[in-house]
Amino acid sequence: MNQKKSVNSLLIKVVIFALVWWVLTDGHLQSWLIGGVAIVLALWAAKYPPSDRPVHFLKLFLFLPFFLKQSLLGGVDVARRAFQPKLPIDPLLVECSLRLPPGAPQVFMTNMVSLLPGTLSARLENSVLTMHVLDQQGHYMNDFRVLEEKVAEIFSIPVASTEIGERL
Repeated sequence: MNQKKSVNSLLIKVVIFALVWWVLTDGHLQSWLIGGVAIVLALWAAKYPPSDRPVHFLKLFLFLPFFLKQSLLGGVDVARRAFQPKLPIDPLLVECSLRLPPGAPQVFMTNMVSLLPGTLSARLENSVLTMHVLDQQGHYMNDFRVLEEKVAEIFSIPVASTEIGERL
């Protein structure tokens, strides 16, 4: 009986998310390619309980310009490297000990690292984030520290000064 209740709950969420998407897109059929992915992601996010770390929404709002700037710089960096083969590509996997507590702050940080120019999150395990960098001569560690401090602000968490990077 519990499984039936779980399936009914899932169906109700699918219907609600689909209705919200339909309203937001005025029912345009072309939007359902993205809408289907959005609904699956919303269902995945809804399955996790809220974080015990409250999000400071003003800080999250103030994070948006940083997010947009870094996303743009990251996209431009990758495009430049693709179209100008003379630019350095010296990849490296780096392990970074996170100063953030486990849970939502670390997951948010892991997802945001990929927006930094020349970086991509590879694995998060035991408060250690492994990230792939395109150019080990770049300033990725400074960018990482700045991002971690911004994430800490969003979750109202103090971060200690520690060495966070080590090459693999």
